[in-house]
Amino acid sequence: MSNFDINKVRELMGIDYEVYTSPFANEETFSASVNAKHNRQERTKLYNNLEEVIKLSGLKDGDTISFHHHFRDGDLTVALVMDVIEKLGYKDLTVAASSFTNAHTCMIEYIENGVVSALQTSGCRDKLGEAVSGGILKKPMIIRSHGGRAAAIESGRLKIDVAFLAVSSADCYGNANGTVGKTVCGSLGYAMVDAKHAKTTVLLTDTVVPYPNYPISIPQTDVDFVVEVEGIGDSKGIMSGATRFTNNPKELLQAKNVLKAIVNTDFFKDGFSWQTGTGGAALAVSRYLKDVMITENIKGDFILGGITQGNVDLLEEGLFAKILDTQDFDLAGVQSLGENPKHIEISAGMYASMYNKGAAVNKLDYVILSALEIDTDFNVNVITGSDGVIRGASGGHSDTAAAANVSIIVTPLLRGRIPCVVEKVQTIITPGASVDILVTDIGIAVNPLRPELKEQIESAGVKTMSIEEMKEKAYSITGRPDDIEYDDQIVSIVEFRDGTVLDVIRKVK
Repeated sequence: MSNFDINKVRELMGIDYEVYTSPFANEETFSASVNAKHNRQERTKLYNNLEEVIKLSGLKDGDTISFHHHFRDGDLTVALVMDVIEKLGYKDLTVAASSFTNAHTCMIEYIENGVVSALQTSGCRDKLGEAVSGGILKKPMIIRSHGGRAAAIESGRLKIDVAFLAVSSADCYGNANGTVGKTVCGSLGYAMVDAKHAKTTVLLTDTVVPYPNYPISIPQTDVDFVVEVEGIGDSKGIMSGATRFTNNPKELLQAKNVLKAIVNTDFFKDGFSWQTGTGGAALAVSRYLKDVMITENIKGDFILGGITQGNVDLLEEGLFAKILDTQDFDLAGVQSLGENPKHIEISAGMYASMYNKGAAVNKLDYVILSALEIDTDFNVNVITGSDGVIRGASGGHSDTAAAANVSIIVTPLLRGRIPCVVEKVQTIITPGASVDILVTDIGIAVNPLRPELKEQIESAGVKTMSIEEMKEKAYSITGRPDDIEYDDQIVSIVEFRDGTVLDVIRKVK
């Protein structure tokens, strides 16, 4: 080593340098600067004791923990982790899951026992939704869209202390994916954001593979601990009741009306992009669209969002060039992601966040979305039922509706004796300014804010009607629905994707 004056070097560079002493002299300092739980001399992050890892994670009372819901109704990880957390005596935690499904009814117990005091999520269903609507939480649950949640994490508004993330496979250093292993779930789009930004990231897997694992969805650079457990979930559970192909004549009629709205607007041409929801009518559109694209020799650029067999078929038949995948809704999607290089995994941030340098939703031409109800101002509710109880999720609804060139809501005029086109929705999840077209089984209504779309559709010989006419038709059959009685207590805050408050949900009397 040459002789030099460290003070002279500091003066020249304007940097408070220290002089080298040994290879790992500053290991502790650098590990602390990035909040690393292991130093660079350790060659494994693998443990087989979840209780030990939770203690080592730095978790403390009042912290925020997170989970993802890629296993949907087949998830076992939330209950597994929460059971250990309860036994260890932690209290007053905020659980910021990407969503809660029917597999997460156990959360009620942890709320009642004081382990959990707050929830932040895209939505919840079943008994947990009923419990939240009944006022079980100390403070209101925060509802965010998938893009809004990613934006909140990226911007630091949602700070995750410990992320507990189930992965289908991982190596001993934390490289992980959802396509290799005993229990696959496909894309880890939501988990990728949590792993990147959480103070501490814990992976749980039932399949440990040799280093380095491939493909890498979550890299070792974002992971603190890997815990091998007996089971993380049931892959079949990702196919919930909302993801279904339909032979219902009413839903098929809705799908045909959606097709009319798509093919007769100017964005339907070579290079178009699209996303569809998971409802029966929305999925049926894929089948009809395929035939039209073949007949008219039109090829699309990409399919976005949650992926199903129908999307995979369009890719494999060469009708679309690529798939950008944040979540898989069936095992065909999982298999395609693992095998087809044109099927590309993306994070929820890349999918729909407003707080990065460009989300994929900004490139969408068409999005087909379902609704529980829509009002005459085109506001859409996908979260509270006709009784005012929380029964659904925001998902990517408001993200895609706001960003796509054409957003199409597909819903029946009636569900049983309940009108779906109403004077005022119970809860606004997607504001009417973001909604372009409503399609029901009785016709098509175009938002007056998009007169050019109405002109394009009608010039092709397709009749439209006003949304007021649809509402009156519904009310003529069912009568005007009675108003739901609410208490003053706010049980949930609905954020728009930019973090502003869009609506609130109150306790049902």
